[in-house]
Amino acid sequence: MSEPDGVVLVIGCGMRPYREYLLASAAKRHPLWMFTADEPTWQSGYLAGATVVDLMDRDAVLAAARELAAAVPVVGVLSWDEALIVTTAHVAADLGLPGAGTGAIEGCRDKFHSREVLTAAGVDQPRFAFVRDEAHAVAAADAIGYPVIVKPRGLGASIGVVLAEDADAVARAFHAAEESSLIGAKAYQGGALVEEYLTGPEISVDGAVVAGAYTPLFVARKTIGMHPYFEELGHVVSADDDLLDDPGLRATLAAAHKAIEFDHGVTHTELKLTPRGPVIVEINGRLGGDLIPLLARHATGVEPGAVAVDVAMGRAPVVPETREPRSVGVRFAYPVADCVVAAVHVPDDGVVAAAALVEPGTEMRLPPAAFISRHAYVVCAAADPDECAALLDKALSEVHLSTA
Repeated sequence: MSEPDGVVLVIGCGMRPYREYLLASAAKRHPLWMFTADEPTWQSGYLAGATVVDLMDRDAVLAAARELAAAVPVVGVLSWDEALIVTTAHVAADLGLPGAGTGAIEGCRDKFHSREVLTAAGVDQPRFAFVRDEAHAVAAADAIGYPVIVKPRGLGASIGVVLAEDADAVARAFHAAEESSLIGAKAYQGGALVEEYLTGPEISVDGAVVAGAYTPLFVARKTIGMHPYFEELGHVVSADDDLLDDPGLRATLAAAHKAIEFDHGVTHTELKLTPRGPVIVEINGRLGGDLIPLLARHATGVEPGAVAVDVAMGRAPVVPETREPRSVGVRFAYPVADCVVAAVHVPDDGVVAAAALVEPGTEMRLPPAAFISRHAYVVCAAADPDECAALLDKALSEVHLSTA
């Protein structure tokens, strides 16, 4: 059962369309052992072995990790599943492996705690308040000034995030955010954050941290929509994005990771490029979602799955030194109204990749009833962001949704 060089433990995985490329890349770097809630299917070809365990039971995961470590050397542990990064940090600490640190991961997962820590460290933050009821939400918004953002304390992917421009909208937004929080971890359920609305474009930066030293890997430019919600409609990664060398951005990212005492791991940090400079929206203690690491792989040559393995083992990541002009983007297709899916057609030509994300019979509901209601994606590549955007527009227009 043992591997001569040990195994890197991967806790959870995620949906095949969104995460298979990461697993494949990670497996090429080092033998993997996966903890999974169900018997592995498509994952099996990338694994040295697997253990079926209740991933939501931290004690069960810790016990399984100790049992695995007694049988085969475990040389690293990682997860790219938002719901599992806290448990992963505890496993790393328990086995004496490189990790972010449990306090640092809480600084990522708990957005209220993150705001407090970053503000105390002097890292520019929006004005904010955490509230437990509608009346306090309105009072906080009145004090901060309109418009405000209302959002859950511990979710990702902009789920339950709402822009509110007056007191009535804040009251509705509070309930949407609080209800959304109930799908997340119990520790972060209930209440909502009310925050200053930051103007300017939104970006994300995936980076690697080894022994506390932060290295940015790639930048994604984000497209959002469905006002007053913040559905993430697409992203573009450019190999030669000049933001990678921007001293103000790099300083903000380094200071933020130092403030939360993040030691080893990969992060996906979302920021607004405001008139007063870059401001952290949130730090996520994992690689980015929404196929962003796949875009980076095609655009920059960075292998995010391999980077995650390297960092989990305490090694500096391998990053290509050259940056040829190349932009790769993704757009997600959403229905125009709530519906039941009959069929989804995606284009074959002019794309790097395209796929349906739902099966016939799937019920799709738009915000605020549900979030991330996507039926397909398209990925396109070009020499620059503008050409990439044009190709994405064309490919998205060729996605066809039939409803029942």
